[in-house]
Amino acid sequence: MIIAGLIGVLGWQIWDISTRSERNTSSANIDEVVMYKNPGCQCCTKWAEHMERAGFSVTENPTNQLSAIKSEQGIPYTMGSCHTALVGGYVIEGHVPVADVKRLLNEQPKAKGLAVPGMPQGSPGMESPRPEPYKVYLIGNDGNASVYAQHNVE
Repeated sequence: MIIAGLIGVLGWQIWDISTRSERNTSSANIDEVVMYKNPGCQCCTKWAEHMERAGFSVTENPTNQLSAIKSEQGIPYTMGSCHTALVGGYVIEGHVPVADVKRLLNEQPKAKGLAVPGMPQGSPGMESPRPEPYKVYLIGNDGNASVYAQHNVE
């Protein structure tokens, strides 16, 4: 509760998505992304550029309180990455590809959102001549994760 109050006082835009069944999806602007990142992180900015090229409007919010934001949004520690974004009432944790975000927004599952744990080489914003396979996870409202998509898999 202290974190929630502090977030409100500081004016951060944190959406309560814990009761997804009561959320009115028509009121959520699915083109606006609010991204929280560590100050100076360039891979996060590169991920935001991927989203903008796909037609999203991204607001970057550098913060030293990223752990508190992840906790407030219910991101399990094992699903953590370098940035946390909010779009259309969902949490997008880490370097999730645009196609997966669009699929999530189209399908509207009852879930917290998507996550790409860590910072895998070859994911959006982490371009590399040696991409590695990685998975995108759907984080359920209960905090459990299941594979939503796989990338760079031969």
